[in-house]
Amino acid sequence: MSETDTIRNTLAAQTPVNFGYAGALAGMKRALPLAIGGCVYGLIFGILARQSHLSMLEVLLMSGLVYAGSAQFAVLSLWNMPFAFEAILLTTLLVNARNLLLGITLHPWLSRLPPFKVALTVFFLADENWALTMNEFARGGRDAAFLLGSGVVLFVEWLISTSLGWWIGEGITDPAHWGLDFAFTAVFLTLLVGVWKGKADSLPWIVAALVAVVSAHLLPGTWYILLGAFAGSAVGVIRHAD
Repeated sequence: MSETDTIRNTLAAQTPVNFGYAGALAGMKRALPLAIGGCVYGLIFGILARQSHLSMLEVLLMSGLVYAGSAQFAVLSLWNMPFAFEAILLTTLLVNARNLLLGITLHPWLSRLPPFKVALTVFFLADENWALTMNEFARGGRDAAFLLGSGVVLFVEWLISTSLGWWIGEGITDPAHWGLDFAFTAVFLTLLVGVWKGKADSLPWIVAALVAVVSAHLLPGTWYILLGAFAGSAVGVIRHAD
């Protein structure tokens, strides 16, 4: 941790934190533009989920209980493979491991709230409202309900858009005709661009790609996704430890 981070966390720990309706409402307002933009991803997921033979109930349960767009996209290709439960569980854990880091950055503010408020708030934690909340705190805001309010808006948007996408998918018999066969790849390329920080990220990505390509030729099914993700994650952890 840098000296700047240490000072920031120390100051945060000394500043009172609120948790009220005003903060929740402010979070809702700030998250609304992001929710509108996120509808596109939700629609695409719903359509692809239907093409992967998920029922409407399964889509609702996944979107409501897992509530992790990147993980949900990742498991679609694993849904009908052998040992699907184990593969889906491992993939979800790997993809969502970043939430540990997000939670750590929020600790200076959330640690002083009652446990039930913390549990309720972090359930709605996502990359987008985490970024909004950290920006709000950096500007001097100290109402932790901002995270809850912004998260609720994004959560409701995700439920509605994924369900609507599933319903629209009924009329799409040939995904390739609409370019939806490339949608899964396009979504992840977009996610990669968003997390790219520079050349220092190259090695884990290259290792993940090489392991995935080799595994795809040597192993049946879609195990190459898991192996590539695991290899890239392992390299990233080792580099970070060094």
